[in-house]
Amino acid sequence: MNTMTMILPWLLIFGVMYFFMLRPQIKKQKEQNNYLGNLKKGDQVVTGSGIIGKITKFEDGGVIELQVDSKTFIKILKSAVSKEASEALGTKNYIE
Repeated sequence: MNTMTMILPWLLIFGVMYFFMLRPQIKKQKEQNNYLGNLKKGDQVVTGSGIIGKITKFEDGGVIELQVDSKTFIKILKSAVSKEASEALGTKNYIE
């Protein structure tokens, strides 16, 4: 009985940490991976560093080519695209 009273608080602490810290992070990471998997040519995205562009091409190795303005194209890693920033951008078209 004594060992059970010593272990119970630790189990409660772990349970609270799981539900308030680990579980939301795992869910957020799954949503990000799903978002990256569903990207397609023509989507307007924002990188983690704030670069706004339209996807023009997918290349091997997880590289994406973005059109930043009418004449500027850059290559970024697919993992650099931010789901939250892209959703915050909304439907406004920044690339003409």
